[in-house]
Amino acid sequence: MTSDNESDRVSREINELSLLFEISKKLSESLDLKAALKFVLKSMAENTEMPRGALTILNRSSGEIIIEEAYGLLPEEQAKGKYLIGEGITGKVIDTGETIIVPSIFDSPLFLDRTGSREKLNKRDIAFICVPIKIGNEVIGTISVDRLVTGGTSFKEDVRLLTIIASTISQAVRLRQLAQEELDKIKEENIRLHDELKIRYGPKTIIGTSNIMQNIYGLIETVCRTNATVLILGESGVGKERVAHAIHYNSSYASGPYIIVNCAALPESLIESELFGHEKGAFTGATGFRKGRFELANNGTIFLDEIGDIPPAVQTKLLRVLQERMFERIGGNMSIKVNIRIIAATNRDLEALIREGKFREDLYYRLNIFPIVVPPLRERRPDIILLANYFIEKYARELDKKIVSISVPATDMLMHYHWPGNVRELENCIERAVILCTDGVIKTYHLPPNLQKSENSPLIESKGTLPDMLISLEKEMIASALKRCRGNVAKAARILGLTERIMGLRVAKFGIDPKKMK
Repeated sequence: MTSDNESDRVSREINELSLLFEISKKLSESLDLKAALKFVLKSMAENTEMPRGALTILNRSSGEIIIEEAYGLLPEEQAKGKYLIGEGITGKVIDTGETIIVPSIFDSPLFLDRTGSREKLNKRDIAFICVPIKIGNEVIGTISVDRLVTGGTSFKEDVRLLTIIASTISQAVRLRQLAQEELDKIKEENIRLHDELKIRYGPKTIIGTSNIMQNIYGLIETVCRTNATVLILGESGVGKERVAHAIHYNSSYASGPYIIVNCAALPESLIESELFGHEKGAFTGATGFRKGRFELANNGTIFLDEIGDIPPAVQTKLLRVLQERMFERIGGNMSIKVNIRIIAATNRDLEALIREGKFREDLYYRLNIFPIVVPPLRERRPDIILLANYFIEKYARELDKKIVSISVPATDMLMHYHWPGNVRELENCIERAVILCTDGVIKTYHLPPNLQKSENSPLIESKGTLPDMLISLEKEMIASALKRCRGNVAKAARILGLTERIMGLRVAKFGIDPKKMK
């Protein structure tokens, strides 16, 4: 008899170990906690004398306890399983954090049978065990089972098994809580960064108050409300990418990816693979499948810069994407559909390329649905000083320098230069000037030589006699001092070491109006 009992004990322990191993494995492998919990309850029912089980979770904000997952209950029965803290056996276990055993649910006033799942069963032969699930000292839920009662049933081993399973579940729940908290942080950070980008790249952050730029802002705001394809035209350096940024981050696609492709920088042999991706074995060296830029841009925006340099062989495939938002990877036969906005930009004359047979006419018309022509800097001269001041502030901050102003002659030089490199050239020019400046005022000799030698420049520092150049320098210093002092003649005189009378004579001599310096 002793041998039989020992054999039963060993068999039970082996069965429990096997059950615990399968439960632990499922909880660690599955990312779907709900499916894992269903597996836990099902495995318990199949391997023990526990035909019904339920896992409840406490909602801290509402104080309500609900059945999160169950086995042996119908969906409508599970839906009825709602309790308050302290209510019934489940509510008391949540409240006290202690296990409760009901040897027979028939004569227990605490057992509510709120689910109604035992109405047709012999309740005398059913015990109920409810064990708390804890994270640290906090009770987050319970695991409860119906236990079929036979002669001499001991609940000690059942409670031990359920306690181990509850502990395993709590660890899995905690790990998923941590993962969810981290995911929530990432989502919050992602939202914050998107909001920052929306502010950073909004139309209002594009510098310029000229009439021609006001028209550009209006076009950007109009097209942002649609999903139309946009073609941005303009010379190199005018800020086409800035316009593309503004369109994306202020549109319904702002929460999606923003993929930039410089068509001119990609070799002709690789551009098709870069744009559309490839399948494994599609060509020599294709050791695995690869998503293309269009696929990566799904639910977002793709910006095709320098579209005029795209090879003719790729233009046909690009036309289909524009028409149907569909394509196939190289070496693949499955069509991939994407939801994207397409923005293209070029500094080339596409109509001339069409006449030369280098650009498809039908592709041009598909791209040219909503054209935005960004003007060169020479056509928006009122914006030059605004841009210059913006770049001064930017690079002074980066280089930790205090730059208070640009001298009047230097301002004139910037205004009269023709800027073939547009805004990009102006930015480079100001960065150089900030690096060279040591006294807080950018002067003509801080600007690049090509500006100083420009035929349109008001000051030609490389020409003229010494007296002429000294007079020019004196005028520049007086004008700069007045600008620095906001037109205050007395204060400017003190800075220059002059009497107020001499300062007044010099101002009159050079025809400078201090009121315009404020």
